[in-house]
Amino acid sequence: MNTPFARFTPKTRLAAAAVATVLSLSPLAACGGGSSGSGDSTSLEMWTFKQSHVAGLRNAAAEFTKQTGITVKVEAYGPDDAYTTKVQAAAKTHDLPDVLETHSDGEDLVLGATGIAKDIAGDVDAAWSGLYQKGVQISGTVTDAKYTESKPADSKTHGVSKGQRFSVPFTSGTFGIVMANKKMLAAAGITKAPANWDEFLADLKATTTKDPKNGGVSLGLKVKATGLTWVLQPLAFAQLGKEKYQALFGKDASADFSSADGTKVLTQYAGLQPYWMPGTQTLDIDAADQAFAQGKSAFDIGGTFTLAFLQQNGMNPDDVMAFGLPSPSDGAVPDRALGPLALTGLTVTSTSKHPDNAAKWMKFLARPDIASKFAKDATDVPATELGADAASVMGPTLADMLKTFVGTPETTYDPSDNTFRPPTYDQDSMGEVLADLTPLKQKSVDQTGKAMAKLDNSFWATSK
Repeated sequence: MNTPFARFTPKTRLAAAAVATVLSLSPLAACGGGSSGSGDSTSLEMWTFKQSHVAGLRNAAAEFTKQTGITVKVEAYGPDDAYTTKVQAAAKTHDLPDVLETHSDGEDLVLGATGIAKDIAGDVDAAWSGLYQKGVQISGTVTDAKYTESKPADSKTHGVSKGQRFSVPFTSGTFGIVMANKKMLAAAGITKAPANWDEFLADLKATTTKDPKNGGVSLGLKVKATGLTWVLQPLAFAQLGKEKYQALFGKDASADFSSADGTKVLTQYAGLQPYWMPGTQTLDIDAADQAFAQGKSAFDIGGTFTLAFLQQNGMNPDDVMAFGLPSPSDGAVPDRALGPLALTGLTVTSTSKHPDNAAKWMKFLARPDIASKFAKDATDVPATELGADAASVMGPTLADMLKTFVGTPETTYDPSDNTFRPPTYDQDSMGEVLADLTPLKQKSVDQTGKAMAKLDNSFWATSK
């Protein structure tokens, strides 16, 4: 699927496919109507798949009631597959809530294509969208690129129209954020975040020397694309610069993954081989994070959203050192930033009896004062622009993660940019090839580079 990993993870891909398959058979998809949601004009119902968001949402709902007289009942259903099942069942019986929290720029568009999500393009004016961080202000909108992706008859978003909007951003963040256990680092003599890739590998050597069993790094490598999209790609961007990084996925053999540039970044990535947590290749993303929270690894690679999950699993955020994936000191972009993305969004269901109140609730959540409180309650990064006070509002660990967003257009790695890859590019297949290099150690750097280049060439061939 021609969709960036950060926009459509393997989890959301499966969820969206299931939603699309089931809902395409539902009368709701055909008529876009129904009689569900709250029947009381002063009450709304909202569902989320993130348990870590419930307390923050309920606290916001209490304030919303004080100010508007409208109550909001917030319920969580998880994990993702359970949430999908719940939405499927409710769609078939026309018993959906008024508002759904969804995965941004993926699942929300699928819900729009199947008639579940209401088109809110006419409701979200400049004042509302201006409340969000610049990089996510149009999240949930069917852009030209999204429309192009929807055109094939087998696309999960087939049927959407340019300019439609099916969600507004709620939380934002990025991938390639490293979490480190401060206590385990201190035991190995480490007191600060590594300044570059070599220092990161040196720190890993120190923690694994101190604790050979638990001193390594965890990553949900059962989902093979995580190694590619969360580590290799931002590392390659920093080492080579934007133009040469993008050329890795091009048709020129002198610049692709089999080239000298490709060999260099693959060699750097393979430097992690001695330090993977035992069995990390068998863990999905949640399991890898849980292992870190349980002290089974000293480092964990995830995203800005990982901190809330760690807290949910019993880890104190104050015990975590967070930093962006380090860049090579001799790279073209040694001060590389990580571009923020909308991660989750808010959708009004097409069956809501009170869509105006639902929109009012969603806009309320975008207010800086409400978003700030939610950030503290949920230990998560809101999509709202919080300005200069963000660090004091969200606490030191979240604030450290936000520092990774600071950069210029030339120095910022944008994980949502997929324009330079072939239209039929499949990151999961590419991730499978990369996994043979590390952690599986079944192919050499040279063999891996040639295999990745060959696969990429096959994508270009089928894109004609």
